[in-house]
Order: sequence, then C-alpha cells, then structure tokens
Amino acid sequence: MPIEVFDARFSFVAQQAGTLECLCTGAIWSEGPVWMKEDGAVLWCDIPNNRMLRWHAETGMQVWREAVEFTNGHAREADGALLHCSHGLRAIVRTRFAPGSLVPLADEVLVDRYQGRRLNSPNDVVVKRDGSIWFTDPPYGIVSDHEGHKAESELGRNHVFRFDPTNGVLRSVSDFVEEPNGLAFSPDESILYVSDTSAALRTDGSGHHHIVAFDVIGGQDLANPRVFAVVNPGLSDGFRVDVHGFVYTSSADSVQVYHPDGTRMARIAVPEKVGNLTFGGAQGDELYVCASTSLYRIRLNTRGATCA
Repeated sequence: MPIEVFDARFSFVAQQAGTLECLCTGAIWSEGPVWMKEDGAVLWCDIPNNRMLRWHAETGMQVWREAVEFTNGHAREADGALLHCSHGLRAIVRTRFAPGSLVPLADEVLVDRYQGRRLNSPNDVVVKRDGSIWFTDPPYGIVSDHEGHKAESELGRNHVFRFDPTNGVLRSVSDFVEEPNGLAFSPDESILYVSDTSAALRTDGSGHHHIVAFDVIGGQDLANPRVFAVVNPGLSDGFRVDVHGFVYTSSADSVQVYHPDGTRMARIAVPEKVGNLTFGGAQGDELYVCASTSLYRIRLNTRGATCA
C-alpha cells in the first residue's frame, strides 16, 4: 500500500521507502513493540492473551513469555535492561538478562506506588538520556479484567510520572492530560509529546483523541501544554519520533506522520487498527507496527530518534 504524502517536506522519506509487509499474525491486540538489537528481533505484547511475542526473520513469530501480567508499553535502558508497563501488577517492571545473552533473569518491580497509593495501570514508557524513566498511568488496565485486573483507582487522577532509578523518587510531572497514553521525546528532549485517549471508552462522543506537547524545563519538569495534533480516525495510542523530529502515530487505519510544527505530512495505510510502533533494524530505518492481530514492517528513508 502506498504512502500518501500531503507535505513535500516528507517526500524524501517516502520516495525511497519500501512497501508495507505483514510479518505475522495471530494476536488479539498487539501492543508495546520494542527492538532487541542484540539478536535482531522484535518483542511485543498480546495484552488480552497475557503473553509476549517475539518475531525474528529466521524463526518467525514465537511466544516469548506467558503469564506476563498484561504488559503493555516497553523501553530499553542504556545497559540493555527491558522495562515493562504492567497492567496486572500496576507497576513498572524491569527485566535484566544473563550476561552476553537475551535469556531473561528474574523480574524486578521498580515502582508501583505514588504517595503510598497503588498506581492505576502504567501504559507506555520512555527512557530519557539521563536515565530517568517517564511513563503514563491511565486506567485502562483496571476498568475490566480484559487487559488487567478490575479495580478502583487509588489515585483518583491520571498522571504522567518521572521516576529516578538512582534514588527511587517518583514524581508526577503532569496531570493535565485527561487519560495519558503514548509518549515520546523530541530528538533533543526539549519537548515531550503525550497522547490523550480519553475518548477510547466513551460512547457519547466526549473525550479526546489528540497529542499534547509539553516543554521540558531543566530536564525534569513540564510546562506550556498545548494541543499538538488531533488524530482522526481513531486514537493516537502509541507513537515514535524520528531523527528529524517527525512524529509517527497510530490511528484507526494508518500510521500518520506529523511535522514538529503540527502539520500532518503523510499517511501510511495499514489494513488493521494500529496500536503502537517502534523503529528498529540494523540501521534503525525499519518501522515495526503493531496493528490489532498482526505485526507489520516498512523500511523508510529515515531513522528513529533513539536509534541514532
């Protein structure tokens, strides 16, 4: 399926792009992809089936782990450790690997409470270059038993959090976004983008389906929230940023691409509803797309900001 280009500033990315290919299928709801550069594989989660999947060019799709407590978003730390957003544990969980391999060792709960109360259900996570861990905490894992364990919120609000693993301090950096979901930094980390998917569970037409941009102050605080882009159709569930600062976001029928000035530049059609995506590949120029039952890939003439 072709890339539709609406803004000439994206033409150089599209002109040398490959075609979208379906790598595998068989999930209920695919989310949280993460590139494992050590062995050229993608890990992602099939949330309702409570498992994590792995795709590799030589072996195809395999079940990587089961009974994973409904993990959602993932990120890598500088030392290679894998961070999970666990709906079931209502926590950020770290997996370390055996030296020189990707054999997982015991999991470690990094943080599961704020001011003595349990988190809602961490959804997506990013690691800043200073090692701090930023994550969103909407209610989606506690509204039912479909993607977690049904429970009441102990916080009463939905936050964007910053966790410092060096001292164990968890801070709320914003509760401006009604139901924060995906998040990503601009390449220079001066802006944090956070999606608001508060329209997801509502049938009355209320709620939001936009991305909010914040200025990052002093590397630790957020200010000046403003609507960056309104995503239609569907929601900006998860997204990534490339080296040019272009934002690649999920939607109901495609990956949509936005310039840092908020202009929608392109649309990469996908035959299923998109949940999340990540850059990977040996050159960082392959976009892996989790869409409903399947994992897709397209090569682009760019690289992910965190792959640079």
